[in-house]
Amino acid sequence: MRPPGLPVRVSWHDLPPRVTIWEVGARDGLQNESTVLRTQTKIEFIERLARCGLPVIEATSFVRPDLIPQLSDAADVMTGLRRSPGVRYPALVPNSRGLSDAIAVGVDEIAVFVSATDAFARRNLGRPMAGQMEMVRPVIDGARSLGLGVRGYVSMCFGDPWEGVVETAQVAGVCADLMTAGCTGLSLGDTIGVATPGQVRALIDLILARGIALDVVGVHFHDTYGQALANTLAALISGVTTIDSSAGGLGGCPYAESATGNLATEDLVWMLDGLGIETGVDLAALVETSVWVARELGRTPTSRVVQALAP
Repeated sequence: MRPPGLPVRVSWHDLPPRVTIWEVGARDGLQNESTVLRTQTKIEFIERLARCGLPVIEATSFVRPDLIPQLSDAADVMTGLRRSPGVRYPALVPNSRGLSDAIAVGVDEIAVFVSATDAFARRNLGRPMAGQMEMVRPVIDGARSLGLGVRGYVSMCFGDPWEGVVETAQVAGVCADLMTAGCTGLSLGDTIGVATPGQVRALIDLILARGIALDVVGVHFHDTYGQALANTLAALISGVTTIDSSAGGLGGCPYAESATGNLATEDLVWMLDGLGIETGVDLAALVETSVWVARELGRTPTSRVVQALAP
């Protein structure tokens, strides 16, 4: 009999043997929280996540403080952070100023963001979709010239609250533009959580048909309609090995009011463990960390696994 808190492991044919979890709780998770954490608390959160075995922890974002006050201490977080060997700590940057600020405090991997729809580009980036590459290309060029990896986040890949269903060809075109501009990785975002597994597989198939390598593709699901794990499984079946998630299910999107929390890292780890897929993550330690940060925020974790396992 297996002890409580551990899933039964039954491998499923042809799924990847190992997955990289791209933890976004410290950035995407916190950015939409009304309670602003102290800098030292954010640092402790990131360091706890690293001790849980997470290989990639997106630490912060170098955005204008008036836009996202929660992340206004990005430089202090990065300089105060004790980095664990083998752990990557990328940061999101919106423009060349953000890149300069990030480089000044030792960030060695960045992410940029664009939209798959015109409506969201205008609201989130302040410019039409047709002009968004003009904004991010200098950032990509600057980072790549220094040897930094650059991840391209693509928002609204499956549905948009203003435009409705998003055509896969439109999304694949944006992904191709990012890779042509020099990105080293992609994250396909279901920003409002409306995707279904068939959509996920169709989009990944089309992206691969555009000549984009499978190993640069990551997925980023929200759980608005309870489909995040199902969509993750669809991505795994397609061969994707990088999955974004957020400790405790923290997060949403400040520019899309219908968006609920990200896929919870604990729920993801439980499923992957059950499928025999290695992650290197200590689930018990992660549950403890999510309970701790939820207490600091004055809220309850939305992760079902945390709710089931937390004392």
